[in-house]
Amino acid sequence: MYRTRLLIALAILAAAAVAQGLLAIWALSTAERQVQRGRVASDIQLGFAALSMDKQRLRGWATQLQFDAGADPRERDRILAAIRTDLERLRQLSRRAVELDDSDGTRMEHVQRQDSLEVLDRSLNDLGRALSTVTPLDPGVDLRAAWKSVGELFDLSHGRDLRSLIAGSMAREASTVLRERAAADAALSWMRNLWLGTAAALALAALLLAAYFVRALRHPLHLLSEGAQALQRGDLRHRIPVAGDNEFSEVARSFNAMAAELSEHRGRDAIARQQLEELVQARTAELQSALETLQEMDRRRRQLYADIGHELRTPTTAIRGEAEVALRGGERGTEEYKAALTRIVETSRQLGHVIDDLLTMTRSDADALPMHWRQIDLSLPLNDALAQARAVAQERQVTVSVSAWQQALPLEADAMRLRQIIMVLLDNAVRYSMPGTTVRVTSLAVVDPSGRPCCELLIEDEGIGIPPDELGKVFDRSFRGERARRHRADGSGLGLSIGQALAKAHGGDIALSIRLEGGTTARLRLPLRKGALVEARSA
Repeated sequence: MYRTRLLIALAILAAAAVAQGLLAIWALSTAERQVQRGRVASDIQLGFAALSMDKQRLRGWATQLQFDAGADPRERDRILAAIRTDLERLRQLSRRAVELDDSDGTRMEHVQRQDSLEVLDRSLNDLGRALSTVTPLDPGVDLRAAWKSVGELFDLSHGRDLRSLIAGSMAREASTVLRERAAADAALSWMRNLWLGTAAALALAALLLAAYFVRALRHPLHLLSEGAQALQRGDLRHRIPVAGDNEFSEVARSFNAMAAELSEHRGRDAIARQQLEELVQARTAELQSALETLQEMDRRRRQLYADIGHELRTPTTAIRGEAEVALRGGERGTEEYKAALTRIVETSRQLGHVIDDLLTMTRSDADALPMHWRQIDLSLPLNDALAQARAVAQERQVTVSVSAWQQALPLEADAMRLRQIIMVLLDNAVRYSMPGTTVRVTSLAVVDPSGRPCCELLIEDEGIGIPPDELGKVFDRSFRGERARRHRADGSGLGLSIGQALAKAHGGDIALSIRLEGGTTARLRLPLRKGALVEARSA
């Protein structure tokens, strides 16, 4: 079984790795101990050197005192304290060297070092007592004898030569430092060789085991890989050959069983998916239809509110204007009041028709307004619209001028709708004109580019005008240009859209153009009644 062989191989590698780690820990501990021994030996050598230097400084102080050269007793105390510190540190280092040393061959060195430190300690005590009694030399004293006395004080202690003692200690410690350094280098070299050897052995064992398992696992893994690729491609008929009784054979059997089960599930899922897709398509179509119905209802609702706001504003303004004109000033004749009331009645009737139209537009089965066709002349709805527009123009201090025409312009039209179209154009011309300006109205017979005789109504104002880049948008529902919004904040942008729709319902159209002198020209073109004899002119 591959599992058992793999576990044995991994156990061997793990044991080898643990052994290498333990060996590395032991080698590091040995090397660290050797390095510490070398460091302690070096510190002892430096300690004896510092002791020798402090001793020389103390001798210089004593000489300075004998010759009365201003020796400071505090300097003596500082030097003695430094020597005691050096001796204490040497004792600690000596004890540390004994702890680190595990060889019998160096035991004599430790004994000699301890002996030297004891001699130096006694010498320091004697030296401190002797220096406390040293005084400057009297005149006439033998200087050679005085110098010899000082030298014996510093160089001899209980019959021991301190100079030889310190020099020997320094030489001994220097030899110890060299020996310990050599031992540390040898330990590091041995440890490096040991690590390299164990690492090479471990790597070789790993390579051999890897080669064995690669050779043993290549073929079964290849078969499993082919099976996985076939499954990824969706080939559920592929089966992995089963040979032997091992882990890969078990995996192959499981894989084949899974492929067979997936093939069965795929068939059932395909049937269920098809049924679900049909159901989703049916429900989606129903939801889409419902959404479109709701969107259309919402659009009509918002359009209705906008149309109500626009269509009711103009007639009510005209009614108010007629009433204010009739009431303004002094007494008027009966005919004037009668004419004003007649216009108010006509405008009220128009307002009633507008309300009826708006109510008709609320029905989902009727988008178009009803049209009442009859033969009329353009002058009739034009005069009615001019009478209403003049009332509004008077409020805004705008003059409405009409050019007289000599011929009849018979049309097949709805008089109320036609008056509504003309009123939209006149209302825009008046409201977007400046006080003191004039709105000119002209009607004439023309022939359109297709050769059809038409009547044309031109309304020219001296107002704010329309930027060229907005001419193509003015008939869009609810569109208002920047100039229009600045000049008149209460507009809705529906008038021209409604007027164009009514004009097209009559077979004509509305066009706007920019006047060179400033302002806008609105042109309403409608077909003349068939069979009418008019003197048409080209546009």
